Amino acid sequence: MPMCRIARYGIGLLCWLACAGGALAQPYPSAPIRLVVGYPPGGANDIIARQFAPRLGVELGTQVVVENKGGANAILGAEAVARATPDGYTLLFAGLTSLVFNTLTYPRLPYDAVKDFEGIGVIASNPVVFAVRPSLGVGSLPELVALAKGSPGKLNFATVGAGGSTRVWFELLKSAAQIDLSYVPYKGGAQAITDLMGNQVDGIGIDLPAVLGFVRDGKLRAIAVTGEERHPLLPEVGTAHEQGLAGLTAGNWYALLAPAGTPAPILQRLDRATRAVMADPGFAAQLLKLGVQVSPQALAGDYDRFLRAEMERWAPIVRSARIQAD
Repeated sequence: MPMCRIARYGIGLLCWLACAGGALAQPYPSAPIRLVVGYPPGGANDIIARQFAPRLGVELGTQVVVENKGGANAILGAEAVARATPDGYTLLFAGLTSLVFNTLTYPRLPYDAVKDFEGIGVIASNPVVFAVRPSLGVGSLPELVALAKGSPGKLNFATVGAGGSTRVWFELLKSAAQIDLSYVPYKGGAQAITDLMGNQVDGIGIDLPAVLGFVRDGKLRAIAVTGEERHPLLPEVGTAHEQGLAGLTAGNWYALLAPAGTPAPILQRLDRATRAVMADPGFAAQLLKLGVQVSPQALAGDYDRFLRAEMERWAPIVRSARIQAD
């Protein structure tokens, strides 16, 4: 174990022992918990966190308050938690971008996604949807591929930021289909989707919750989902695999983390509470309405292995496309 992590464990243990020794009648938690989200209100991370937080609070017997700390592609929020006292009262709700893509695309980060956090587990996940403007006249992936091959470099896809998830999904599509596309970077997903509906760009690859309502209203046309199976909210939309692009498999995920050095008894308490929330059918049903599914495959002891596997999975794509964050 690295010396820095050993030191933080020691600090966290001393904090926990001090609290426990001072008030044995008040086991953890005995105060409200901050759940930091590295994005402004309204995005997928924020929406899912606000479904999760009150249920976690019920299981822990305290209030769990979502705190939005947006900025710098979720870096500010992650840094704040990485530097917080490891006493279980400041937690992070983060996903693929802040933990994996930031690590792979930024030359320097003020936190280490592996060393600076204790992963309590992946809470939920959703597939990516590739959607196009209806006026493009494309209804499937093969049709998009044929159109792109007939006009190399002419079709353009919206991306958010230079190194975020939408850019990676864009590069994954290009690689899997062997087509030449252009991309138009946006500062935020809302403006990208607005311009797509306004025919300013041709398509986008983005998390399902971001475009689900627009697809249902006919303002956008979904041509593929990237999960292993069709999504129950879009059963008419084929997977990339069944449309001939087996390499186009992707999805976003959302995890609960604590600062490195958080004492084992606190992590175990959080683990039990998290598992209870995820086993609640009401929680799963509420997430499904948003296009998100509970993902119990990377809890506690499996989280570190899961994170390293994600790093290894996406690194070749980021390197081959020479993706660098702004």
